[in-house]
Amino acid sequence: MNLDKNTIDKLAEHLENAELQAFDVTKITDDHPDMDWEDAYAIQDVIRHRKEGRGNKTVGLKCGLTSFAKMKQMGVEVPCFGFVSDYMSCAEGSEIKTSELIHPKVEAEICIVTKAPLKGPGCHVGAVMAAIDFVIPGVEIIDSRYRDFKFDLKSVIADNTSASRFVVGGRPRNVEELDLRTLGVVLEKNGQIMDMATGAAVMGHPAAAVAELANHLGKRGQEIPAGTFIMTGGVTAAIAVEAGDSVNVRFQDLGSVSMRFV
Repeated sequence: MNLDKNTIDKLAEHLENAELQAFDVTKITDDHPDMDWEDAYAIQDVIRHRKEGRGNKTVGLKCGLTSFAKMKQMGVEVPCFGFVSDYMSCAEGSEIKTSELIHPKVEAEICIVTKAPLKGPGCHVGAVMAAIDFVIPGVEIIDSRYRDFKFDLKSVIADNTSASRFVVGGRPRNVEELDLRTLGVVLEKNGQIMDMATGAAVMGHPAAAVAELANHLGKRGQEIPAGTFIMTGGVTAAIAVEAGDSVNVRFQDLGSVSMRFV
């Protein structure tokens, strides 16, 4: 680590204030070019502790930057990881207030809940598949705090991978009943198809992203507990939304997830 504790605490407060008060900031590596990966996750950890200290519960983990194209673009070989808090959860079919957000975008996600713990190093797709309790469809509303969505990977990790809101719906299914690689997804905005994809868009297999999450946590002496809700990463492109937009995402064999922005 290259940043001292005081700097990490101040950056965490800075980024969380931007999230909670819905204002944008410039990417933090502009002022801290020596910041390393450990610093970035340390800032994210402080943001998590700040939320938990106020009584917010951490209700899940999330994977970001899970498409091979995005990883190549950013010059990395593994995705990045964050968390979601209870207040970020929105009911299926609900209205989401854009006044509480900066520049939201939606992306479809295949989500899982575990029935057994997962721990790295050495976690692999087979171990993840055996640990899945059920699969459920979701939509993440990402909202980077960085001006014009311009950031580098260290800055976005510190910003809790742009976590903002999420919606789950449809119907849960046993993983044995699905082929997660070929599971089709159609994202519609205001009745228009904006993107289509399959589960393979996430690292070739959504379970691969969960394995990388377990291996990432393993390096930090942590594991994924049984009963953990995990968003495996965007299957579709991230589509910008604004007040007045309606979004509906149809998942093969899993039903649909919808919401309105007001």
